[in-house]
Amino acid sequence: MENVEKKFEIRDLDLYYGNYQALIGVGMDIYANKITALIGPSGCGKSTFLRTLNRMNDLILGVRIDGSVKFDGEDIYSRDHDLISLRRKVGMVFQKPNPFPKSIYENIVYGPRIHGEKDKSRLDFIVEKTLREVALWDEVKDRLHKPALGLSGGQQQRLCIARCLAVEPEVILMDEPTSALDPVATSKIENLLEELVKKYTIVIVTHNMQQAGRVSDYTSFFLSGKVLETDRTDVIFSNPANKKTEEYITGRFG
Repeated sequence: MENVEKKFEIRDLDLYYGNYQALIGVGMDIYANKITALIGPSGCGKSTFLRTLNRMNDLILGVRIDGSVKFDGEDIYSRDHDLISLRRKVGMVFQKPNPFPKSIYENIVYGPRIHGEKDKSRLDFIVEKTLREVALWDEVKDRLHKPALGLSGGQQQRLCIARCLAVEPEVILMDEPTSALDPVATSKIENLLEELVKKYTIVIVTHNMQQAGRVSDYTSFFLSGKVLETDRTDVIFSNPANKKTEEYITGRFG
């Protein structure tokens, strides 16, 4: 792999839901200011793995995790790791747009307010800055105090990305962020990723092989809870080392 700063280092990661083992010996690195795509058939562990990176799985009863997940060199599963700080630094965007039933403005300032920001001019600045980052400002600047649920699906998803950016994360986790969107809205999100990766590290779960090929720098192929292969995306798609990877990418199974 090229000499790029490692944002995450994952080693020997096992995850159990009760007696069921969902992740088996997962090991990989995630590089700073790169887009890493997680691909593989449904139920193979992609989304479960994604949620280990900001400890969202902690919210599920009966989950047990072994192994090491280091973020900027620190084990995020150590007892004294600051979970609030982790979730601020590692934000998440879900499959279906999930704006709060509040105004566009209130959706974005929600996070900064939780973290103690009270200054109105500062909040106004954050709203404009993040909406510009997701190329939504010109579309909504005259309706900031109207309900976010009045936006189109694609606009709602960009708003959810803006809401994530408002607390100044370092990493953005995306769980199939375009699967509920039409091709035009999907294209806008993909173009947005190209801009965001200049400032953020992005990990995206996708079922869309073409999307993984278009947007990512690195790709990891998951199968039955294991990572079979991780490499530069151009290598994975043109010359995969594992026969199963080749079969999945070429559509012979999955």
